[in-house]
Amino acid sequence: MTQQDILARLRRLPGGVFWLLGWLCACAGAVCFAYYWRVFYYLEGRIAALPLTAAMVGLASLATLAVFLLVRFVKQLDTKAAICIFLCGALFCFANPPLQTPDETNHFLRSYSLSLGHFDFDANRTYPDDVAKLVESFPGAWVNSHTSQGMTTDEDGNPSVYTTEGYALKQQGEGGPVSGVADGFAAYFDGQPAENPVSEPYFFMTISMAPQALGILVARLLGFGALGCMYAARLANLAAYAALCWLALRNCKRYKPVFLAFMLLPLSLYMAASVSYDATLLGFYYLVASFYCKDEITDRDIALFLFAFVMMNVAKPYINLLWLVLPIVLPKSAWKTRWKKWQLAVACLVGGFALGKFFDWYGTAFRYNYPYVGRQIAGAGEVDQLAFILSNPLRYIAVLLGTFYENKFYVGQMGLFGALDLEVPFISLVSPMLLLFGAVLSVHEKSSLKPAPALGLGALSVLYITGAATAMYITSTPVGMIRIIGVQARYFLPAFLMLTVLLAAVLSHVLEPRLAAGQKKPQAVALWTFAAFGMLGAVLLFQHYFIGPVFVLPA
Repeated sequence: MTQQDILARLRRLPGGVFWLLGWLCACAGAVCFAYYWRVFYYLEGRIAALPLTAAMVGLASLATLAVFLLVRFVKQLDTKAAICIFLCGALFCFANPPLQTPDETNHFLRSYSLSLGHFDFDANRTYPDDVAKLVESFPGAWVNSHTSQGMTTDEDGNPSVYTTEGYALKQQGEGGPVSGVADGFAAYFDGQPAENPVSEPYFFMTISMAPQALGILVARLLGFGALGCMYAARLANLAAYAALCWLALRNCKRYKPVFLAFMLLPLSLYMAASVSYDATLLGFYYLVASFYCKDEITDRDIALFLFAFVMMNVAKPYINLLWLVLPIVLPKSAWKTRWKKWQLAVACLVGGFALGKFFDWYGTAFRYNYPYVGRQIAGAGEVDQLAFILSNPLRYIAVLLGTFYENKFYVGQMGLFGALDLEVPFISLVSPMLLLFGAVLSVHEKSSLKPAPALGLGALSVLYITGAATAMYITSTPVGMIRIIGVQARYFLPAFLMLTVLLAAVLSHVLEPRLAAGQKKPQAVALWTFAAFGMLGAVLLFQHYFIGPVFVLPA
């Protein structure tokens, strides 16, 4: 029997057979994962085998059912992708412990105030005890907040230093009690009032917090406490991110696999499923970037571009003004609007700058009872640092290149979650490979890219990366320091997206395309591959915070 005969017989099998086999494979994978946790992380003493295995099989069954419903009832790929983004992000919403995303505590507190109708900022205004209890039970950057350091002896009896940095779970001696994030939930539900009240944070954003504030308002009206409000805020942000991704995918006429790779990247989903304005900011980045992948720019597109551009600059003013370059580098053949390119660039510049200045004024004019807050980084100073850069440009270039070199150009840090305190090495290793795979899946889409727009797109991406790093050097790094402090891979995701689009466009001119443009198969492969990776990322994040690894402290 030939291979063709076997394939022909398989095609004649009822579709239900393949779904049954898929469900059985998913359940088998769940059982193996549960067994791996029990063996490798010594779960026998903490979680009973049967409930853990049943929970994992149940989740695998739900995932299989979700995929079946999507394939069976949702025909448009863009809609399928948006639903996948929401479902995969929902896993991150609950796999990530409360208030562990960078700055999530301040963002949650500000959003809670907005949900109460407080559109000013008052340091003397306190929150309900339930909110204070949540903040007390889940300190930000849990892994760093519960780090122990000390001296012990190695197996040869020699003194050695130990640190529990990077470990969410600690065990007191061999066989002792394991402490971790579960203790935070126990503390929240222990029925005791918070030890100290919580007042409004030193954080003054409003409009960019609207989705999460709306989620908190709905949760409060339904009677949920602070913990429920926090999860509602995450889901509301995630829904807004999925909607923006849907708009971006509908906007793309090519390179959808690249966009799907970034939208479903674990780091993107982690930020999207958080109480942070970065969730919608990331969605607006992807929406603005999608305009480069259109065949025609019409008058209706201009309004959407202006809206997304302005919202980006409301969230992060000044640095995002760089994105006004995007319309300028678009191919002339795609420009089918009555607007001139320079007119749109001026509108973006004026609108973005004016709104940035307006919200700066608003955050100052309606701020009450806030004491002077000193710098978090000793020795930092914007004016002095800027003067240092201007007087030592070659030295700063060396600082910039050295920082990127030491950090693997941040391409190898896409598995870094939390406030620089938690890395999932597998995600850091595989993420760049899958982004490259997204570019490969787009090679068949023959690009009309000309040298000038390609150079413009590359220059915009490099300039944005340089600008974001320089902003951290000016605001958060001691004057003259030889490294840049506080830079994270998530800052560069929109620029990495544009560089990957450029890579796909260049490869389409170098390689011989095997498929005609517009083929749906590469897009479907991209969707299910990157969705599976997103789900795996959530499982591994949950594994680190709730399952292991466990650091055994010296008895």
